[in-house]
Amino acid sequence: MPLQHALLALLAGGASHGYELKARFEEAVGPQWGEFNIGHVYQVLERLEREGFVRQRVVRQADRPDKTVYRLTRAGRDELERWLEAPFVREGGYRDDFFLKLFAGSQLGPEALASVVRVQRQAYLQELSSLGQLSARYGEDALVHLLIEAAIRHTEANLAIAEQAERTAGKLIRQAQRPPEAEATKETKTSRRGR
Repeated sequence: MPLQHALLALLAGGASHGYELKARFEEAVGPQWGEFNIGHVYQVLERLEREGFVRQRVVRQADRPDKTVYRLTRAGRDELERWLEAPFVREGGYRDDFFLKLFAGSQLGPEALASVVRVQRQAYLQELSSLGQLSARYGEDALVHLLIEAAIRHTEANLAIAEQAERTAGKLIRQAQRPPEAEATKETKTSRRGR
């Protein structure tokens, strides 16, 4: 997750310290995103400073410990703008533990595969219920509502895949339990035909 760019965006609104940045981010994106570890936030701020995207200064406080305040540099604003102009493209393949479980379940047979699909389907239905409750609670906050709506749509798509896996379970089992020699023979016959 590009936390560094989120921090740059927050600093575009003015100088701030780590705990304040953490709180502002969590408030802005709501509970669906999850909490940030403050240690991680400070690690990212240190890296941003090394890269010249932020500068820090220590603010002396009479009744509390001094605090380190970060501000965005021109290079940081340029990096933020560059990032915003670049489309999000998934790098590498699509990875999801559910597909590994489908693979393993199909190796073990019909009962195992049916159990994997049933358990995952129930989890997706529960997730949709929870997301619906969050949507009702945070419906007024436009950004949070968009994030929750994206989560709902992703979960609905995942549910559709679980249901498709259930419909095609027989094919998944047959392919998983096909002897390796059968696959090699099939490839040999195909390559001979291509000549």
